[in-house]
Amino acid sequence: MEHRCLGTEHQFPTPVLIYLELLIDRLLSNMSKLFKGACFCGFISYEVTGPPILRAYCHCTYCQRLAGAPFVHSIHFPTTAFRWTHKQPDCDVLDSFVPPAKPHKTRYRCKNCGVCVASKNNLAGKTSVWATHLERDEKGALVHWDDLKPTAHIYYDTHVMDINDELSKWTGYENESEQIHT
Repeated sequence: MEHRCLGTEHQFPTPVLIYLELLIDRLLSNMSKLFKGACFCGFISYEVTGPPILRAYCHCTYCQRLAGAPFVHSIHFPTTAFRWTHKQPDCDVLDSFVPPAKPHKTRYRCKNCGVCVASKNNLAGKTSVWATHLERDEKGALVHWDDLKPTAHIYYDTHVMDINDELSKWTGYENESEQIHT
């Protein structure tokens, strides 16, 4: 099978064209990938589109205290990629909290089950969600795991338990703060 390039006489071998088509398909699928999430009770829901900006285990004191856990698996997206999908008006199902020390951040939680489901950073134009609220398959594993798995530990200087893994550790955001060498 031979392919011609836009009416020219150049011919490309079939393996090269197949590789290019697969590469284009992969790039397009990453750009349009849809991630769905919800609170524990399912009263509120959301979706985000496109590749995450950041995928990390967050050890900041806000995440620790809001989740009641040593760290959370936080995934950041451009705010323009995030939208609520529940049918009820937001004011009926969502509570919000603005930390006094960070007035540019708003945390959202379900009025019914109390779960914190998203955080909007107005300065950075990012919205973060916790991986634990994202769609799972029939076995309980996160759908699209390869696109969501963490690449680092952030705010590790406030960690409350040691984590011994191969991921890099940072005092703030990955590649935007000082790396911690353990």
